[in-house]
Amino acid sequence: MYFTSLEAARALLTRNRLALLRAVRARRPRSIYELARTLNRDLKNVQEDVRMLEEYGLLRLTRGRGGGKRVITVPEALFGEITLKIAI
Repeated sequence: MYFTSLEAARALLTRNRLALLRAVRARRPRSIYELARTLNRDLKNVQEDVRMLEEYGLLRLTRGRGGGKRVITVPEALFGEITLKIAI
């Protein structure tokens, strides 16, 4: 992953998104809904953050079946740490 500036990295790696990544890694939620409840955040906002983190390759989303015909999306953290290098 490449950022053109520290501000660009901060725009992606907000406090809420970092907390989300930590929760996915530590708690291994079975759905985005469960993740939103764990974080005490609005489901729509969590869904948007999850999609963005997936686009940048920090999360993997696996779709499967919940109870009945319900389709669930299970998030998985792909890394245990993020290292940021800044040239000076």
